[in-house]
Amino acid sequence: MAFERILIVGFGTMTGAMVDGWLSAGSAKSRFEVYHPTKTEVAHGLTVHNAWPRKRFDAVLLGVKPYMIDDIAAGLEPVVGPETAVLSVLAGVELDSLADRFPRSAGVVRFMPNLASALGKSPNSLIAKGIDAATKADVTELAEKIGSAEWLDDESQFDLATALAGSGPGFVYRFIDALAAGAHELGLPGEQAERLAVSMVEGAAALAAASPHSPRELARRVASPGGMTQKGLDVLDEGDGLSALVKQCLKAARDRGAEMAAEARKKR
Repeated sequence: MAFERILIVGFGTMTGAMVDGWLSAGSAKSRFEVYHPTKTEVAHGLTVHNAWPRKRFDAVLLGVKPYMIDDIAAGLEPVVGPETAVLSVLAGVELDSLADRFPRSAGVVRFMPNLASALGKSPNSLIAKGIDAATKADVTELAEKIGSAEWLDDESQFDLATALAGSGPGFVYRFIDALAAGAHELGLPGEQAERLAVSMVEGAAALAAASPHSPRELARRVASPGGMTQKGLDVLDEGDGLSALVKQCLKAARDRGAEMAAEARKKR
């Protein structure tokens, strides 16, 4: 089995969702151990270390806050030897920053999932430095157990991919909330409007994933000329307002990733 022993450093919302997905996909609990300085128990009864373990792991998954990278690097570096790959879900911490902190590792990987990992539905963005073909295959296997594996060719694309696939759920949730709030203000009971909005988006996303047609084409197909849907789309399309707003949203998230990367570089 690829990556038979994985140490998770920090056990928060994101890494917890990843473990949920891996276990649901059939991975054994014994495959995962956790380092956390204060927690004594985590979900699924995984083994928790309050001090740095002194044994071999095939991979280490970094799940702390990005600003904590230097706090953990000194303690973790002895654990990360030539047989251990470093996987990082830390937004804004670049490959060079990881490689400098873990110079003896079997390579470093930026691995950006989202919370749909728990359902096996995360679009996972990946890029690596210093790994061999076998390690890349092992990382791909991990990613595909919780969704998809999208390997990027250029790290300059990573912040944008993170903004789209990593931060994107937050933007979609805000849109769902706006749909429900608008329907409520126009007359539907609030809880009913929210149920309808969530169910509608779930079905629309499933259809988009299964359809051979692009989302743009699907929007055209569901809108009859002069009908209700088309009238609503006319509002969204006016002045290209929705596209411009979404582009600004992605740019703001991407640029924050670049700022975080610059902060991490200064700390080296």
